[in-house]
Amino acid sequence: MSLHVVVGAGPIGTKVATLLADQGERVRIVTRSGSGPARPEVERIAADAADAARLRELTAGAAAIYNCANPPYHRWATDWPPLAASMLGAAEASGAVLAITGNLYGYGPVRGPMTEDTPLAATTRKGRVRIRMWQDALAAHRAGRVRVTEVRGSDYIGAGAASIFSAVILPAMAKGRTAWVPADLDAPHSFTYTGDMARMLVTAARDERAWGRAWHAPTNPALSIRDLARRYFRVAGHPGVKVAGLPRAALYLVAPFNPFARELIEMDYQFRAPFLLDSSAATRTFGLTPTDLDAALSEVAAAARS
Repeated sequence: MSLHVVVGAGPIGTKVATLLADQGERVRIVTRSGSGPARPEVERIAADAADAARLRELTAGAAAIYNCANPPYHRWATDWPPLAASMLGAAEASGAVLAITGNLYGYGPVRGPMTEDTPLAATTRKGRVRIRMWQDALAAHRAGRVRVTEVRGSDYIGAGAASIFSAVILPAMAKGRTAWVPADLDAPHSFTYTGDMARMLVTAARDERAWGRAWHAPTNPALSIRDLARRYFRVAGHPGVKVAGLPRAALYLVAPFNPFARELIEMDYQFRAPFLLDSSAATRTFGLTPTDLDAALSEVAAAARS
């Protein structure tokens, strides 16, 4: 039984901690609030992971450190650098593998499916933050200081995930009104189930074939937001609500009064054209396949009901 340290107790960190506990591992989850799954195998610690000295204490002797943190969207540029550096330093000091929860922001707008070989060419602020994080980690790996890997996923589907469901569709269903989605409703879009992200992170942390490169989490074939909403209504046993596209101009009107809307504007390209993730490398290398989409949607529906 090895010690695994998970930083962050959001939907990914919680699933990683739960998966490891189910496998009989010793798990320590670190958050500012001391939150996390209430299980005897999971030790919940209240600490600031950006405090490098404290995090080194908490990760001493760990087999793996999982970066599942997610600072507030509008504070990425200020909060991520010290947090990422602290986790990288902790991995170097402890000898633990560092498994990073990544995303697709670093690629920027791409025509066609994104693979792990797609250049990191983003020019957005948040994209550049993610690129720097990975470049710093990869440089440390290549210098022989640490063992690192990064798992990238698309927009999440899963209980508790910040997503089109939590932000738009579920509130509209609760009120019986139109769901206004800031997107092209008919453009194909990849969605990654949070459980598949967690499985890929745990697999990558343990398998030396994963170290020193990024991987895409197993992800189902893309479908349009309109079709995804219809499928969710069916799985949830709900008559559904009208789903309509919110014009891009509406975000600009709201942005001066809403920090989250301001941050969405620079990532708007992801929802206005096809956004396709190729995860075939994970399947070929590790035999991992995506969870059935209806099962993932059923988890969202069960969480919404509760």
